[in-house]
Amino acid sequence: MAPAVVSGERFIVFLFVARVALAAPARLAAPLAVLASAALAVELAVDGSASAASSSPLRRFRTRPGASSGILLGATTLPSVMLSRLIQLSRVLLADPNGHEEYAYLEMQYWAVSISCLSVLAFFVWHLRQSPSNGISKASKYGLLLIILYPLAYLFYFLLTPDRSLSATSNLVYLLYHGVAAVILIQHILEKFPSCSSFGEAILVSGGLVLYCGDMLAQTLSKMEFSVSSKAFIHTPGTRSEIATVIQGVLLGLFLLPLSYKSSLQILAYCKKPEKQRTQTVVDRTQKRIDCFVFYVSLLVALLLLVPSWTRLVHGFDVHPFVWVFNYIFTDSRERLALCAYWIFVIYVSIRRFYNISKQSKTERILLRKYYHLVAVLIFSPAVIFQSDFLDLAFGAAFAVFLILEMIRVWEIYPLGHIVHQFMNAFTDHRDSEILIVSHFSLLLGCALPKWMSSGFNDRPLTPFAGILSLGIGDTMASMIGYKYGVLRWSKTGKKTIEGTAAGITSVLAACSILVSLLASSGYILSQVTRDQCIMVDTVLQILLQVVIPVSPPRATEQE
Repeated sequence: MAPAVVSGERFIVFLFVARVALAAPARLAAPLAVLASAALAVELAVDGSASAASSSPLRRFRTRPGASSGILLGATTLPSVMLSRLIQLSRVLLADPNGHEEYAYLEMQYWAVSISCLSVLAFFVWHLRQSPSNGISKASKYGLLLIILYPLAYLFYFLLTPDRSLSATSNLVYLLYHGVAAVILIQHILEKFPSCSSFGEAILVSGGLVLYCGDMLAQTLSKMEFSVSSKAFIHTPGTRSEIATVIQGVLLGLFLLPLSYKSSLQILAYCKKPEKQRTQTVVDRTQKRIDCFVFYVSLLVALLLLVPSWTRLVHGFDVHPFVWVFNYIFTDSRERLALCAYWIFVIYVSIRRFYNISKQSKTERILLRKYYHLVAVLIFSPAVIFQSDFLDLAFGAAFAVFLILEMIRVWEIYPLGHIVHQFMNAFTDHRDSEILIVSHFSLLLGCALPKWMSSGFNDRPLTPFAGILSLGIGDTMASMIGYKYGVLRWSKTGKKTIEGTAAGITSVLAACSILVSLLASSGYILSQVTRDQCIMVDTVLQILLQVVIPVSPPRATEQE
């Protein structure tokens, strides 16, 4: 039986994409509409393949059990977010003379992430073409047709911006790099980490990683003496905040850590001389000690040598990033120290309490995990109001710590590997696999990305709270109410209930109304007016004063 075309998730995605596309210029909105249509066609083909053919070509990719494919959501989220960022940036272009450079670079990032998602869709269609089912081939034909039409949208964009003709070749190479890298990465994720994600989640991860690494590569090459000239290469914005520089440098070192660690182990294994026969236990213990030593050495090299070298070369950051962070926290900042103490207290109490509950109580794991969403509200909300910049740094530090601990857990690095694995298993359920545990990454990034994306654009006071409100309050209330009192389900096969959805929407609206009142009473909204907005207001006031009170001409006699 063919899957239904309309579902709750697809309807929400349609509203989101339509709202973004209507607010954007036609030359940028048209590619998003084509991409969304192609993603819908591919999702229908994949869902039909899963239900109609047990020998589907996509069966070789084992996705997360019980999850929908989510291809439409995964393929349209990042392009829509980048387009929303472009709309946001366009509001301050008139007041910022340097904004055009950042806007042009962000346009290229929008095209890069769109090409990444489009390439992944083409990768799925290529596999679906091997299916004998007529319904699947028909849906895949529509998807293939829309994928072929997408380059016409880029041609339409290119013709409307003739001033970019000098960099056309480098732009195409930059876009093709993202497309090829996204396909290679998503194939690696689906094959090496089975049952860890759905197709849509894999698209989000691969597209985000390729976009982030492509940005770091573009910044690095633009600073190299042997690279091509700035007119022929992607021109990156000149200045970035010190916090963004530190976070990007640390994440670069951690992303390269698995490569250096595995390469070092392969070199040691190749150079190791054949040993005499020993017991297998002794050999295993010796090998584990060597692995642990190589890991910690690779980690120190990445953090203490690679990170400062990259920040100095690319951003001219003369101070070691860790020294800068230490000075930033402990220099003239009682609020930051108090906030750190508050975070440590809340995290310690919540972890100790919930871990004991997980071992002794019969509380469902999904409800137990939602308690951490409420803890995220307690941790992040005060920081957004009182220490917004420091919270950006804290998000990056927490993400780096999560990455290190997950590597230690997966590779069983002594002595923390077993401890971290035992602790994390206390909060996992069917949504997490034994290979990777990504729930804490989803919660952290869901709260951090709206805050990072809204940095410098504070004309929407609730934007930094978007992730905290949706995940910390809306998702928690939807799960709790839906699990305990939900009766009416959105579909026969799904577990989402109408009661849970209504509770989530109502709780977010109530939290927004309360939060706006608190922010207005505390003066947060007025304090977040940016310098550019002040300049725009001042300009408008001067024009109005000149219209209402005309300026009298200068007196020639007095000048003489």
